[in-house]
Amino acid sequence: MERCVPASVPGIVFLSGGLSEEAASVYLNNMNTLYRKALWNVSFSYGRALQHSCLKAWKGSDIEGGQKALIARAQANSEASKGTYVAGSQPSSDEQLFVAGYTY
Repeated sequence: MERCVPASVPGIVFLSGGLSEEAASVYLNNMNTLYRKALWNVSFSYGRALQHSCLKAWKGSDIEGGQKALIARAQANSEASKGTYVAGSQPSSDEQLFVAGYTY
């Protein structure tokens, strides 16, 4: 990417593409531990990979459970964005979120 993307680009954001929450955090962490000359902010657009376990914990009424799950995923992804995430250190769903043929 350093040969194609100008260093002046502030950030590169990937879709989490149906990865499980844990896999998305691990991949983001790996991308942020690689040496690169450009100082881009490298991240994921976390739609489903951030909210899946939150929605499962919330179940439509468990506000405290949903908030606890959201804080855990936000902590994991905050650490991963800095390249300091330790795999499995935050609770997450390892359920694959890919849906074949899904359309918006």
